[in-house]
Amino acid sequence: MEIQKAIIMFDALSQETRLRAFRLLVQAGPDGMAAGLISERLATPHNTMSFHLSHLSNAGIISSRKKGRSVIYSANFDATRDLIAFMVEDCCSTEFVSIREDGVNGCSIIELANCCEPATNAKA
Repeated sequence: MEIQKAIIMFDALSQETRLRAFRLLVQAGPDGMAAGLISERLATPHNTMSFHLSHLSNAGIISSRKKGRSVIYSANFDATRDLIAFMVEDCCSTEFVSIREDGVNGCSIIELANCCEPATNAKA
């Protein structure tokens, strides 16, 4: 992932309502959730929620589709995986991080080995 794309994604997630909406969409899974339900669950006015969902969509973190009269939003799991991989590959030493593909489930598996150990537990 290019650093500019990561910056755009981090910027989109750096606002509370957008981060909460994204987390809600991750929980909803691939089927996603209607914009009105997202607005209701986050107790956010529809026009405000629409602005935030548009921002996340423009950043590539979520996608939308029409279903009847509703707009259904879904987390973009591929983009999320790429962002997480960018973080651990470029920010942690390879001796602490391993990313591999699970051929059975089609998922990326990220293993962290003591790279985030608190300073009080670190060996001197």
